Amino acid sequence: MLYHDRELAVVIKPVGMDAEHDVPAAIIAELGGECYPVHRLDLNVGGVMVYARTKSAAAALSRLIQEGALVKEYVAMVHGQPPEEGDLQDLLWKDKTKNKVFVVKRMRGGVKKARLTYRLLAAGELSLVHIRLYTGRSHQIRVQFASRGYPLAGDHKYGARDEVTAPMLFSCRITFPWKGKEQVFSALPDWAKDVPAFA
Repeated sequence: MLYHDRELAVVIKPVGMDAEHDVPAAIIAELGGECYPVHRLDLNVGGVMVYARTKSAAAALSRLIQEGALVKEYVAMVHGQPPEEGDLQDLLWKDKTKNKVFVVKRMRGGVKKARLTYRLLAAGELSLVHIRLYTGRSHQIRVQFASRGYPLAGDHKYGARDEVTAPMLFSCRITFPWKGKEQVFSALPDWAKDVPAFA
């Protein structure tokens, strides 16, 4: 738990914990009251998440997300060495039967626009990237990097062939306006802590 008050709870979700059921249940067990998820992380991805503790806070946070005022940033370890920075924009389609997302060429039913920007923090056979998400599509970061030949370490669904057990992706910072002040909550996973802090 990074922060809590009557309206918000900000936590670091562990890998393997369901963001929409297990985490709210754990928050309620610790703090009592109610808890409403307003955004999600894949089961096998960890990191900073904000939850609402009242229905009005949930509505306010949902509005911020729709307006693009809640900024989500991530760190990821990818195979290969992508360019130093990039603005990735794609059309994504999800095959619900396979729970897998694909980059497609044209708009049609079920296709959604996806955008992220990134910069390289450390380069090598495995490279560390810092990502800002502009759209919250299912598996978005994983698919957009894999489609360019840089699958995330541990992401066997999208092309990684390694021994890592879960995708090396972590929600490292959430920023949003709340009651006249900018709120910033951040954390880093162990595998990114020895890299100089990013601005």
